[in-house]
Amino acid sequence: MDPFDELPLRELVPAVIGVLVRRGADFATAEDAVQDALVEAVRTFGDTGVPRDPKGWLVTVAWRRFLDVVRSDTARQRREVAIDAEPEVGPTEDVDGTLRIFFLCAHPALTPASAVALTLRAVAGLTTRQIAEAYLVPEATMAQRISRAKRTVTGGSFDRPGELHTVRRVLYLVFNEGYTGDVDLAAEAIRLTRQLARLSTSPETDGLLALMQLHHARRSARTRPDGTLVPLAEQDRALWDTDLITEGVAILQAALARERRGEFQLQAAIAALHADAATTGETDWVQVVQWYDELLALTGSPVVRLNRAIAVGEADGARAGLAALAEVDPHLPRHRAAAAYLHEQAGDLATAARLYAEAAPLATNVAERTHLTRQAARLNTHSS
Repeated sequence: MDPFDELPLRELVPAVIGVLVRRGADFATAEDAVQDALVEAVRTFGDTGVPRDPKGWLVTVAWRRFLDVVRSDTARQRREVAIDAEPEVGPTEDVDGTLRIFFLCAHPALTPASAVALTLRAVAGLTTRQIAEAYLVPEATMAQRISRAKRTVTGGSFDRPGELHTVRRVLYLVFNEGYTGDVDLAAEAIRLTRQLARLSTSPETDGLLALMQLHHARRSARTRPDGTLVPLAEQDRALWDTDLITEGVAILQAALARERRGEFQLQAAIAALHADAATTGETDWVQVVQWYDELLALTGSPVVRLNRAIAVGEADGARAGLAALAEVDPHLPRHRAAAAYLHEQAGDLATAARLYAEAAPLATNVAERTHLTRQAARLNTHSS
């Protein structure tokens, strides 16, 4: 891989699959053929260099691979696959084909886990091994998941227009997985969302891209060398990626100016206020609450209501935050953690320590559980 960068090739994968599907290939076989072509490209280009038209090269090799599969499959010998009669694919068809692959991979018939896996394979161009390593599962398990997903979308009646909001949800799921192994899923999600934003005209897609960038810009400050969490108030903001923040804010402002607000734009607006402040204390918490009000009116989400309560606590005092939290379902994940924080801010350290201890076993990951346990221990030590 040293002689050239593989990423530009992977960016071509959904468009190449789209070309094969447009020529009559079924999705599952087309995706396999393109993966084979990508592997061949890595081997060939590493020795000879990238050709002038890498997309044309991938289309040719993948189509030949598809033809070989069809010819060897006796159940498909009657299928007509006349490549010479297929017209060249123009820019509009190329865009439509790529979007169709996005939509197929995020089809509502798929479970979220299957949609994510298929998107990483058919849109991101990752190998099954890379995806399995990213999700810490055996390669055979991931292969079965991807195969089931391809069977679901192959041969189905999916002629109705795709739904961009479903695609955005899948990409956000990818982003929130972070990174493990040799694949940075957060960076992959940003790349794919950037690609989707070029293909669509939706301000909400731009809002998602801005949200990802603003969150990603703070990643290096979120954990200590030992893997423990660093709360926002304690993060070294000098570690934040200011270039990524600047780009994210500019994309967000352009999206908001179009007056078609969606939940990702509103989440990004809140993230931008955090990114704009030199310290937590200098954050415009009143405006944060206002954005949460708009987001809550749009979504009705209990998670938004919980986060709003914390913001109210910062803007109007811990007691006001606790009053707002009283309106939130106490069985909601992180409810006890939020209550612990607000009680600590209110000076009720004994209650805060107890709530931190109760919240720790309910945490969804080890880093969060460790953080909450240490918070409880810190307050207990202080009290004693």
